[in-house]
Amino acid sequence: MPTSPSPLPGPAADRPTGHSTGQTTSPAPGPATAPTTRSPGYTVLLATGGTIACTQDSHGDLRPTLGGRGVLKNAGVDTNSEHQEIRVVDVAQLDSSALTLSDIDRILAAIAGARDQGADRVIVTHGTDTLEETAMAADRLLQPGAPVIFTGAQRPADDCAPDGPANLRAALDIPLGKHTRPVVCFGGQIVPAYGATKNHTTADAGFGCAYDPRIEGPAPAPLGQLAPLAGLRVDIVPAYAGADGSAVDPAADGLVVVALGSGNIPPAMRGTLDRFAGPIVVCSRVPAGGVHFRYGGPGGGAELQRAGVRSGGTLRPAQARIKLLCELAVERQRNRSSAGAPTH
Repeated sequence: MPTSPSPLPGPAADRPTGHSTGQTTSPAPGPATAPTTRSPGYTVLLATGGTIACTQDSHGDLRPTLGGRGVLKNAGVDTNSEHQEIRVVDVAQLDSSALTLSDIDRILAAIAGARDQGADRVIVTHGTDTLEETAMAADRLLQPGAPVIFTGAQRPADDCAPDGPANLRAALDIPLGKHTRPVVCFGGQIVPAYGATKNHTTADAGFGCAYDPRIEGPAPAPLGQLAPLAGLRVDIVPAYAGADGSAVDPAADGLVVVALGSGNIPPAMRGTLDRFAGPIVVCSRVPAGGVHFRYGGPGGGAELQRAGVRSGGTLRPAQARIKLLCELAVERQRNRSSAGAPTH
């Protein structure tokens, strides 16, 4: 089964629970629980928008309006209390469905900069729509080091019982040094960034981990080289009954195919994939179980593997795309460096 999320420490009553299906079940935010002595270092909060920063406009539409200080204030957290120092950097104020690769580059550069300047923890508040993508990029491209914790919310800041404050306080309560690779802290759980996936549109515990180490072994080591993703293009193309490959654009740098079952495609797609020049990764459209290249025939996974198609394992397509983008970005940067060209 996939990696089990780690439960957060502390009483269950302090953690968000249940689903949001018209009735909210999370406890109302209370005062932050802080350690009894001040940490010798400091935390950097990188605010990027998302539901945790949203309020309703005059039409009732949700829009990100709060900066990092507003998000902290909503959680009842002081940026310079006797217990901890929190430095706020407003990186963006986006609905994360609007996120671009350039935005991900900017967020990763801000994380790396905060670490380089001495932060002993970096918390990124992020919209949930694409949180798993930025988290995967952070896992692949950043060196292990000071904790990087992604969090957000399913309900807006002005909801009668917002879940964002509890998520943010929980992220602040994670012990320093416990995680050297990025994690997602959400709904009372801590999920590794590698494999993280949003698995419910409204539940408080809306994230899980799709990566299954029993199938694939330990998560691969980070590439550990910050390389820009902008300018690269990896498309996600679905397979379905009767698909013929017409959705494949040969101009893309890489391709993630959302295959049927354990990694198969309709035979009519095969010729298009054979002509595609870039790397191809196959994921399954099935939520659990991963890719197993076993079937023969022109669309069978076994023949795809022999043709050089890669397995995405148990990763969901969005993270498999970012993983491939990171590999291509590092390769591009190394090639430019070898040629003496600018690397960004």
